[in-house]
Amino acid sequence: MVAAEPVDAVMALPALPKRSSTAEQAAETLRRQIADGKLPPGTKLREEAVSAALSISRNTVREAFRLLAHERLVEHALHRGVYVRTVAADDVRDIYTTRRLLQPLGIEAALHDGAVRDALDVRVATATAAAEREDWDAVGTADIDFHRVLVAACGSTHITAMFEHVLAELRLAFLLMPDHRNLHQPYIEGNRRIAALLGAGDRAGALAELRSYLDDAERHVLGAIVEAPSEAG
Repeated sequence: MVAAEPVDAVMALPALPKRSSTAEQAAETLRRQIADGKLPPGTKLREEAVSAALSISRNTVREAFRLLAHERLVEHALHRGVYVRTVAADDVRDIYTTRRLLQPLGIEAALHDGAVRDALDVRVATATAAAEREDWDAVGTADIDFHRVLVAACGSTHITAMFEHVLAELRLAFLLMPDHRNLHQPYIEGNRRIAALLGAGDRAGALAELRSYLDDAERHVLGAIVEAPSEAG
């Protein structure tokens, strides 16, 4: 569903590397902007603005939009243009089903990789520091980064790419929730417990904590989306 009165995106996008102005790389840049919350749900993506910001042709932009539409991150509204998607409850259920399949792979890998465990500890510390200054968007970014690092530990480029799409769609769900403190604060401790259990070599405990974390998060996000009034009326 597209917001009734979406705002135009502020195109402060990073430049693509030289010789890398392909549709796939443009889509990756936009995907990361969505995942980081810089392009919220309902944002109109103007073809000419994206073309100028990334120094690529409008044909390349249109192809990037097609790739992102296939990933369900943007949608085309007839006679209105391209918008960042607004997710629904069924989307959230699908996101968490996918997370339950993928993230245990990261648990297994992290148990045998001290560098990954150190990186997870850094993300927990980053989230804690952001919470102390009440920067809840930064807490959310650190939370997403924690789980990105966890899944990347399995060493599969295909799984990592799949999970990056999941995280971008998850961020769309997060951005529908007005109380970012209430959304992100409880999961700092959840991530801390997962990291501590991994550090202790407790495979069963880490897996159980991850399952509990994902169950709680799904209920939390679903509850907020179901209760939220539709922007389209």
